[in-house]
Amino acid sequence: MIRKANYIFTNKDHPQKAIMSTILGVISLTSILLTLYFTLKSHGQAPLRYGFSALTAMLFSIAGLVLGILSRMEPDKFYFFSYLGITINVLVLIGIGFILFAGVYGI
Repeated sequence: MIRKANYIFTNKDHPQKAIMSTILGVISLTSILLTLYFTLKSHGQAPLRYGFSALTAMLFSIAGLVLGILSRMEPDKFYFFSYLGITINVLVLIGIGFILFAGVYGI
């Protein structure tokens, strides 16, 4: 019994922008989670450096979102890291927006 091999030969690869988008998303997500953890550990008293790290994470997330969208627009590429980077960066931006909303309205 001869079994047919299911090989697919392609010249597609993962875009470098998509991988960078995912890396920036993971860095900003980790930064936000650590900021929240240390703020909760100190009973809600956040020093200025925690705010600066959240601002830096927001800038990383915006850059990662732009890179993810640009990498998704490239033709004949694998899009897994593009979608993953876009998803992580959007979640981080939503989280930062919620933190700012809770801070303004005292939730």
